[in-house]
Amino acid sequence: MDEDDRPRPRGDAADRLATEDLAPYSQDELAERIALLEAEIARVERHRSKAAAHRDAAEALFGRKD
Repeated sequence: MDEDDRPRPRGDAADRLATEDLAPYSQDELAERIALLEAEIARVERHRSKAAAHRDAAEALFGRKD
């Protein structure tokens, strides 16, 4: 199974965030949380782009691994 095809581990940070009760948060706290999550999304997207470029360079050099 390719690494990208594996299911996300249960209990990881994204899983915990998705199940957290948001009721106790104020409007300002929710806005801050959204800003932090958007920054984290951007960081993950940058990392994914770098990883894809690295993989593409390796495949160009060594050939595609099947």
